[in-house]
Amino acid sequence: MTAVSACTTSAAARTDAGSDAPAPGWVVLAAKAAAWSTVPSGLWRLCFATGATMGFSGEALAFLHQAVPGWGSVYMIALSVVAELLSFLTIGLVRPWGRVVPRWIPLLGGRRVRPLAAIVPAALGSLILTAGAVLGVLGWNSPDNMGNPDAPHGFAGLAMTLCYLPLVAWGPLLALVVADYARRTLRRR
Repeated sequence: MTAVSACTTSAAARTDAGSDAPAPGWVVLAAKAAAWSTVPSGLWRLCFATGATMGFSGEALAFLHQAVPGWGSVYMIALSVVAELLSFLTIGLVRPWGRVVPRWIPLLGGRRVRPLAAIVPAALGSLILTAGAVLGVLGWNSPDNMGNPDAPHGFAGLAMTLCYLPLVAWGPLLALVVADYARRTLRRR
């Protein structure tokens, strides 16, 4: 590919991306809410990863402290970072970089994003997140979770519940944003 054709390709991609209708305001808010939905649980996991008991006691705390701090901490930090990055990708569905790869990305910068390359993984992610949220809500008070006598209770239990509750919205919010992205990007095909 020559420099002239590369410039033409990226200029065409920018022109095509600009012709897409912008996301409605409510969809932009849904995308931002989806991106923020992972922050409270991530902060809770980061506190736990540093060795804070976060309200656990007895055998549950002893079991958890076998790996925290240690590899369990690395896992919790990595899980939090991955969740934050994945939720942030929702913003791309309402921003220009969701239609044209940013120029600073090697080899792909300036190229148009194929709509299905964004829609299919995001839709699958939405389904998985929604199913996981339903299962999480249904099992939250089970003996293996918050129903365990050694699980956080009182204020610590309330804090943990409130930190994880926004995750329930992540899948449905992502589904709304993906549906609008598909409507806007597949309309011209």
